[in-house]
Amino acid sequence: MSSHHQAIEKHFQESDEPSRSSAGILLLILGIIFIGMNLRAPLTSVGPLVGMIRDDLGISNTLAGMLTTLPLLAFAFVSPFAPKLARRFGINAVVLASLPILTLGIILRSVSGIGTLFLGTALLGFAISICNVLLPSLIKQEFPLRIGFMTGIYSVAMNLCGAIASGISIPLSTDFGLGWKVVLGCWAIPAFLSLLVWLPQARNRHKQMIAVKSDRKNEPVNVWRSRLAWKVTIFMGLQSLMFYIIVAWMPEILIERGLSASSSGWMLFLLQFALLPFTFIIPVIAGRMSNQRLLVIITFLLFVVGYLGLLFGGNLLIPVWAILIGIGGGCAFSLSMMFFSLRTQNVHQAAELSGMAQSVGYLLAAIGPTLFGLLHDMTHSWTLPLFIMVVASALLLIVGFGAGSNQYVTSKEKN
Repeated sequence: MSSHHQAIEKHFQESDEPSRSSAGILLLILGIIFIGMNLRAPLTSVGPLVGMIRDDLGISNTLAGMLTTLPLLAFAFVSPFAPKLARRFGINAVVLASLPILTLGIILRSVSGIGTLFLGTALLGFAISICNVLLPSLIKQEFPLRIGFMTGIYSVAMNLCGAIASGISIPLSTDFGLGWKVVLGCWAIPAFLSLLVWLPQARNRHKQMIAVKSDRKNEPVNVWRSRLAWKVTIFMGLQSLMFYIIVAWMPEILIERGLSASSSGWMLFLLQFALLPFTFIIPVIAGRMSNQRLLVIITFLLFVVGYLGLLFGGNLLIPVWAILIGIGGGCAFSLSMMFFSLRTQNVHQAAELSGMAQSVGYLLAAIGPTLFGLLHDMTHSWTLPLFIMVVASALLLIVGFGAGSNQYVTSKEKN
């Protein structure tokens, strides 16, 4: 067993947290899966319907674009506050409180009117950002020796439902005649179910407060002044930036290459489908390694070959480039989630690092697609923008080498 795992095991063996029954563990895992299902689907279901929403409400393209940007901005600005709430009230309680807000936000978004559309979008962005930040630290607290496995479980739930949501929005809205309001409103059902499944965790408030008090005894660390924390943060930001850019612009890139709109849409689906198994496999592998530098190198190579393939490869191999970029995205996302736990010594530090990294990461994600499109408009070509993605991959390798080292975020770090 690595020194990292021994340290985690010692930390949790010394804590006075009561053990859970088998039924309690299964219920907790089910709750994590249900919450994971709600972390992307309410967002990815909007993109395909933006044009329909714009025409129905008579709003501008800029305002319609805010429907996808607003939640990312909420992630950026709310994420740093989630650890402080968890430190005061306990992770389970804060996650529980966010779920009715998520449900309400989804319902409000589907009520007729521009005001409720954006209010609901802001509320669901707030709720998802809380869960985004706290789930990695919750897993560290409840499953200290199964961090990789549990991270993989909720990552698959999140990405699978996100992919399904983006795929079924148009068919449900047009082919089945449900309209965009009903289609978006349907996601209130899994949100409400996640609230019901998570309710039993409210009974563990005593255990949560014990964990909070235990963490307060540990050395306080200001993650914003930590070199290692910044490496993890930049890694998270770069992978988030690249994912949202490719999701936003890959169809347009491929249409310019001569593919039909339908074919380019299927290539984006293939990319998102390819990353799914790796969001489970990579956390399990990463959790068993003393450092994750080899996985960072593999991720870099996948991205570079994929992006250069889009630039210089033939159309016949486009599915290969899409798969490689998808696998690279799955690896990068999974590593960023794992770093929150692997590079910290306790639950509170994991939440602080998660909040910091996701705040910066989603701020980059919010502005990345716009800047990428602007670069295309200035050069009238996708060559320079795709070269920028290669450069971003190289930066991911550099910071990933530091983030993947066998160290903890502390006030006395090695250079």
